[in-house]
Amino acid sequence: MTPARLTVEKLTIGHDGKAIGSDISFLLLSGETLSLLGPNGSGKTTLFKSLLRLIEPLGGTVRVDGQDISGWPRAEIARCFGYVPQAGGGTFPFTVREMVLMGRTAHLSTFASPGPKDWEAAEEALQRLGIASLAERPYPQLSGGERQLSLIARALAQEPRFLILDEPTASLDFGNQVRVLQQIRQLADSGIGIVLSTHHPDQAFVLGGRALLLRDGRLAAAGPVEDVITPARLKHLYGIDVQVLETPQGPVCLPRYS
Repeated sequence: MTPARLTVEKLTIGHDGKAIGSDISFLLLSGETLSLLGPNGSGKTTLFKSLLRLIEPLGGTVRVDGQDISGWPRAEIARCFGYVPQAGGGTFPFTVREMVLMGRTAHLSTFASPGPKDWEAAEEALQRLGIASLAERPYPQLSGGERQLSLIARALAQEPRFLILDEPTASLDFGNQVRVLQQIRQLADSGIGIVLSTHHPDQAFVLGGRALLLRDGRLAAAGPVEDVITPARLKHLYGIDVQVLETPQGPVCLPRYS
């Protein structure tokens, strides 16, 4: 099967007609992982929302398999892209199963109720993320790691070709960070194209694939992780000295404290 292609060309992003980033280009194939790193305020979340057409880009194009998605209806974008925001506490006491089932709305017509195929897709996503035992738990009562896995399962229930994750390990403890990263790696191995933002360069090494560095709204570097995540580039990105050390489990990044 030919891999799906997400092509971003010279994208300009911003709010209310004011650009905060420009000339952003990259290519992602299904089954690949692209880690996006950059300081706070560099435009990572705005870029994601522009890819999803939650806000309109100010210039450039986003194509899937050569087709410009600017004219796609919302439902078609939702069938192509799954979006996982940072996990929140939630307000309404939906169960985890109900939360995951909401991912099927992209496949339902107006006023339609979920059918057997939709329930099956939700159950499959719960099983795939290893959280079937949480299905009847109220979402607001879950731990941070459990909430994040539930949001990923909801996105998977959409059956997307690409998955966009906004800081998927933010505010998680060390163990839950590892569990979420393991699931992301498995999703990429299954053929889904992954784009995620992170504040931890080590996570880019764990996930492999390619990295994109964003600074002041512009690309500072893009390419294979091992070529992009270097001491010089990290200093340029964050303004601190960083060592990249080899370990038996792979490279790790250590800041130099004064």
